[in-house]
Amino acid sequence: MDIALDAEGFLLNRDDWSEEVARELARQDGFEIDDEVMNYINAARDMFDEDAVVPPIRKFAKKMGTDSKHLYNVFKKGPMKLICKWGGLPKPTGCV
Repeated sequence: MDIALDAEGFLLNRDDWSEEVARELARQDGFEIDDEVMNYINAARDMFDEDAVVPPIRKFAKKMGTDSKHLYNVFKKGPMKLICKWGGLPKPTGCV
């Protein structure tokens, strides 16, 4: 799969995104996307489309009916960064 990425692995062109691309980006990070994770990715993409910003983790967790601790358990580290990276969204502000 030949897709333009920045130095951190984020898509340069949001229009290149598909669920297949998300799964490949996650595989490159050693992660297998399941239905729960894809649901989070699609929800974050919808929120971004509505608000034009990446949602903060607390707001996102609340909208998803969970808490940020659960998201950290699922993703192991930086849930919003990974959701955005695999979801073709910009890197969240405050993410190093």
